[in-house]
Amino acid sequence: MPTEVQNLDEPEPAAIELAAVLHALSDPTRLAVVRQIEADGERLCGALLVDVAKSTLSQHLRVLREAGITRTRACGNQRWVSLRRDDLDALFPGLLDVVLRAADRAGAAR
Repeated sequence: MPTEVQNLDEPEPAAIELAAVLHALSDPTRLAVVRQIEADGERLCGALLVDVAKSTLSQHLRVLREAGITRTRACGNQRWVSLRRDDLDALFPGLLDVVLRAADRAGAAR
């Protein structure tokens, strides 16, 4: 019997708001998650390398999903997270690239 795949609630592209995207990307933990997904592609939520409790990570992933930055799909008891790069680039051209480059520079300066 095939495993059911279900996407968790996320906004339609037209409902993604710049303020929500910028707010979600302003948190260092959420930005670290986005950087990992950008570098590695879709990841298991449990495989994300962040130094927070599992419940805290779940809240960060919810903020990213509700802002329209990520897509989370359930496959059995696993959750996979990916970037909505196409939607973000269509709505806010270059924004994600600028934010990720700035995060890389800030990380290198530390």
